[in-house]
Amino acid sequence: MPIKIPKNLPAFDVLKKEGVMVLSEAAALRQDIRPMHIGILNLMPLKIQTEIQFTRLIGATPLQIEMSLIRMSNHQSKNASAEHMAQFYRPFKDIKETNEKFDGLIITGAPIEHLPFDKVTYWDELCEIMDWTQSNVHSTFGVCWGGMAMIYHFHGVKKRVLDHKLFGCYPHRNMMPSSPYLRGFSDECVIPVSRWTEMDQKEIDATGKLKTLLSSDLAGPCLIEDPEHRALYIFNHFEYDNNTLKQEYDRDVANGTPINVPMNYYPNDDPTQTPLNRWRSHGHLLYGNWINEIYQTCPFDINLIGEVTNDFNED
Repeated sequence: MPIKIPKNLPAFDVLKKEGVMVLSEAAALRQDIRPMHIGILNLMPLKIQTEIQFTRLIGATPLQIEMSLIRMSNHQSKNASAEHMAQFYRPFKDIKETNEKFDGLIITGAPIEHLPFDKVTYWDELCEIMDWTQSNVHSTFGVCWGGMAMIYHFHGVKKRVLDHKLFGCYPHRNMMPSSPYLRGFSDECVIPVSRWTEMDQKEIDATGKLKTLLSSDLAGPCLIEDPEHRALYIFNHFEYDNNTLKQEYDRDVANGTPINVPMNYYPNDDPTQTPLNRWRSHGHLLYGNWINEIYQTCPFDINLIGEVTNDFNED
């Protein structure tokens, strides 16, 4: 089954050309099934690029996905047009007022990792959203800064500022092959990393409630499962396009910002060559496994989310 998105959303044509099955609302209404309702709280400045990246991943499953784009209620985007935001996004306050429920929610990263969490202008509302997920979202996926915010909010694990930027494609080890989220994963995979902060594995372990699924000797813990809060936290970027790191590198070089060539990204570490995508398949596996796990455990009646959990893998 495809993902249902508005036909005039920029991602529709991009993904259709890539061969991703996309479905207009009119076509979706002809299918007599309950779609999986997935929200994306998009905190990134480049809204359309981020929409395409995550829609591509959650749309490549056998299930019909209905996607909703969500924004912070009072924060105004400086990089996306007001028309785009008004046409495709809803403020969180409207969603909360109608007590809407979601099978899954993705909280994206944000380029504000240098700020303490409580100095972020929308931190109070984000805390409200994270608490709201416990009654209105079956499973939440926090990505990069979004994942760091969630693990700090729920467990007090603090981010640590690094003296250098982790930048490139880092090898990661599969720490828990039996996890349903890592079904089909190799023993090792490569994941793009672009951040100035990290989470400490000892602090994660000290909670006694979190499971580290993917980790890197060079880049630290990457994918964390939080069963108590029905959440996953990933600090790196399976969703990145082939040229996302290149765009960041070229931008910094053009601005005169000191930056290293992204590690293990360009062939022979030569920025004049075309980078190869070596993470795409594992990215699709992870998000497909997440969607499947939601499907296996969420109630058929979406109104029961937060009250009932089914697990059809159990006897």
